[in-house]
Amino acid sequence: MIYFGCFILLLVLVSSLVFFLSILFGKKVKLNREKASPFECGFDPNSDFRLPFSLRFFLVTVIFLIFDVEIALLLPASIVFMFSSSFYWFFTIIVFLIILLFGLFFEWKEGALEWAE
Repeated sequence: MIYFGCFILLLVLVSSLVFFLSILFGKKVKLNREKASPFECGFDPNSDFRLPFSLRFFLVTVIFLIFDVEIALLLPASIVFMFSSSFYWFFTIIVFLIILLFGLFFEWKEGALEWAE
């Protein structure tokens, strides 16, 4: 038990030493407004004149990701078909596609797919 305590103490001392050496010898950078602020798609995050982000762009992105994941899950299913029972494979794929179609019809009904009104 005493070896473990000495080991932890040694780790803390070495990490503290490395931390303070990096602060002491680290490159000093003069901060200015441009380097201190995050870059967000060309918008200045500190100004009040930002336009609100369109929710339609977000919905199209989420729908694209959902159907992109669908393709990534369906393509390997043809390989799994050779190693499993055809009934279970067919049932799983049909249930998966029905869930996706219900989601697509729901988005269509809610108007998320209509870009211009």
